[in-house]
Amino acid sequence: MAERTDAPILLRLAYQAMLKSGLPVDAILKQARISPALLDVEASERTPYSGQARFWKALEDFSGDPHIGLHLGEHLPVYRGQVLEYLISSSPTFGEGLRRALAYQRLLSDAITARLIVDGHNAYIGDLADSDEQRHFAEALVVGAIRFFSSLTDGHFKPLAVHFTHTEGAPNAEYERVYGCPATLGCSENRVYFDPAVLDHKVWHAEPSLLRLHEKMANEKMAELVRLDLVGEVKRAIGEMLESGETSLEAVAQRLDMSARRLRTELEEAGTSFNHVLADYRSRLARRLLARTDESIEQIVYLTGFAEPSTFYRAFKRWTNETPIEYRKRKQEERAAAKRGG
Repeated sequence: MAERTDAPILLRLAYQAMLKSGLPVDAILKQARISPALLDVEASERTPYSGQARFWKALEDFSGDPHIGLHLGEHLPVYRGQVLEYLISSSPTFGEGLRRALAYQRLLSDAITARLIVDGHNAYIGDLADSDEQRHFAEALVVGAIRFFSSLTDGHFKPLAVHFTHTEGAPNAEYERVYGCPATLGCSENRVYFDPAVLDHKVWHAEPSLLRLHEKMANEKMAELVRLDLVGEVKRAIGEMLESGETSLEAVAQRLDMSARRLRTELEEAGTSFNHVLADYRSRLARRLLARTDESIEQIVYLTGFAEPSTFYRAFKRWTNETPIEYRKRKQEERAAAKRGG
């Protein structure tokens, strides 16, 4: 199974909310081990969903707020300028656009698997995110969704009730203040209930020709994610096979139950190659082991799948323009300086 990831826009929205909240952004990013480079508007690299736990833990630590997801959500900018917004805003009605956008929600996050349910006089968006796993993320996401849908319907989208699966949370009055409706904890699924009449809300600036363009853009981005999934699967296979030394294209392809030719072709379509993925994995692993562990160089040679120390030394010099010993010494000095400064 491919590793779940989030689009970088989620981090950029959270960053703006942190600034507005007056939180120590740099310190939070450092504790959460998030590179500031990901905040660049040109950055396209998706972030691992597994990093959400560190991010929200750092936010809670620095804010001292046990309900930081709910409260950070209050400061989130409205989600704008992304393909999911375009799909809704170019559809004839909000309901048509919402159904269309939900088919592409993975572009925002693999952790969001929402679906629209209309049953008679009831309508809700279900399964927004797993709040048992990430309560803060789910509570902030609901604020963002409510504001996003409200902006697309000229304020007509109003939540009637919110359900969460987690059992511990903020006081009832606090949920009602932020969401504008009651919230119930300990439910079977995360849901946002609303009046189904809003699904018929006309989108005044809908444009069929733009809709086709936006669907084409969404399909291209989904195809790109599928290609990234393959790169992630190759990296995991390399990690599992590295110590055995059997990390050839043919061996990895066999582990992934595909032909070597198909794997080579699909990696080329993803804009990379097997040798590049393998070198990148080895480089990252070697740097991490040298910087964060006391493993001997000989052991690191083995762990990174090199047959000879001389081959490892040449490769490492090519990757970093430093020898492994120079790199480890520099990282040790940087850590010592950081401790003195702290």
